[in-house]
Amino acid sequence: MAIQFVTGNEGKVREARTYLEGIDAVEQVSYAYTEVQSDDLGEIAARGAEEAFDGLGSENPVLVDDSGLFVDALGGFPGPYSAYVEDTVGVERLWRLAEGEENRRAHFRTVLAYCDGERTETFVGSVGGTLVAPRGEGGFGYDPIFEYNGRTLAEMDTDEKNAISHRGRALAAFAEWLADV
Repeated sequence: MAIQFVTGNEGKVREARTYLEGIDAVEQVSYAYTEVQSDDLGEIAARGAEEAFDGLGSENPVLVDDSGLFVDALGGFPGPYSAYVEDTVGVERLWRLAEGEENRRAHFRTVLAYCDGERTETFVGSVGGTLVAPRGEGGFGYDPIFEYNGRTLAEMDTDEKNAISHRGRALAAFAEWLADV
């Protein structure tokens, strides 16, 4: 069985392949599904997976993921709007918004949605940390302001980051489910 991972990010596909070794192929596929506006990552990912499965016209199942940074003191903001907030106000401005808060706990969450035409299943992965002043040269997005065990994700190499990643945790849950199907 081949699985089509609907993403423009080759790094996500490489990470998926490490968790889904028993699958014949994890293929990167581009498909511009409609991203519904919702506060629920699961709804966004599931609807995207269903639309992509129908639109691609393949018998192979699809995976779609949606992720966000949830800041406790900001009521979970930016959450599912993380990419938009990063693009419009930037990472440093989000840091400045959280900087004065006593509680700077946050977590990254990914919801991975699988659709095979008969069913749609979702799998959640999360990693908690603390927001800090930007530091580090690696990673992307919010990595420079997200600290996990004393280091920002931007201070970790790819293998270190993937070992604790929210997406990896969702992929591990998916792989476990898939092995039992």
